[in-house]
Amino acid sequence: MGVTGFIQEFACPVPPARMFKALILDSHNLIPKLMPQAIKSVDMIQGDGGAGTIKQINFAEGSHFKYVKHRIDALDTENFVCKYTLIEGDVLMDKLESIAYEVKFETAADGGCVCKMTSEYHTAGDSDIKEEEIKSGKERAMGMYKAIEAYLLGNPDAYA
Repeated sequence: MGVTGFIQEFACPVPPARMFKALILDSHNLIPKLMPQAIKSVDMIQGDGGAGTIKQINFAEGSHFKYVKHRIDALDTENFVCKYTLIEGDVLMDKLESIAYEVKFETAADGGCVCKMTSEYHTAGDSDIKEEEIKSGKERAMGMYKAIEAYLLGNPDAYA
């Protein structure tokens, strides 16, 4: 098994508390509403949203994938940090055992935030993951971030 890691960082005009609430704490409700063409539903399989919770994301009809399951490993609501692991689903393509993520929202000087995401791809056996496969997943994740950012900018009272 090998591990390939990536670090991504981007600026967002929304304060960290609002992004964290929308993207991390209430994503199971918000994302299917904002992106019904991509996400059919998000089901809580186990837990109450805190550490140990397992969520299943069900993709919309016509998607390349059916579902993924995430386990929340750590949730720090005061510092806006979430660690979670993608543990199951056809997204792993029999090449990966899991993908571990850490997402952190830090206050930016302009009142918005800086989102820092670290990801570790744990390959299965001697499998190799290609950078273009990872890039495709990162682009889909950025689309979700941008949809939530646009929603929050258009709805200043939401998640305030």
